[in-house]
Amino acid sequence: MSYMLPHLRTGWHVDQAILSEDDRVVIIRFGRDRDQECMRQDEVLFKIADRVKNFAVIYLVDLDQVPDFNKMYELYDRTTIMFFFRNKHIMVDLGTGNNNKINWVLDDKQELIDIIETVYKGARKGRGLVVSPRDYSTRLKF
Repeated sequence: MSYMLPHLRTGWHVDQAILSEDDRVVIIRFGRDRDQECMRQDEVLFKIADRVKNFAVIYLVDLDQVPDFNKMYELYDRTTIMFFFRNKHIMVDLGTGNNNKINWVLDDKQELIDIIETVYKGARKGRGLVVSPRDYSTRLKF
């Protein structure tokens, strides 16, 4: 479903997408369009895009086409979701230790919507770090 969501083809386009949006959260999925994990994540993003369009906008960036941000954002994972609001990177405390990004496939649509809503509400209040509604740490699994 990556062809259904808007792609940002250059570093300049990524910067403009982050800079130009004043009222909504900018969600950027970094990854490779042909990767299976990215395809699964894109499917979920496509399914929720209409439900979050009032407070979030979703873009896709192929790391092979736009390598500009690989080192800056440490984009070494197969799929990565990052959040921006008014030209500011919004970090999310997911309980994993990495607050900068979501670097696994989040298959549950409602969980992803809840995270996006939390990011939006926190960012509107001026917070640079928000706490996820669910703890994704492994301590509860054992």
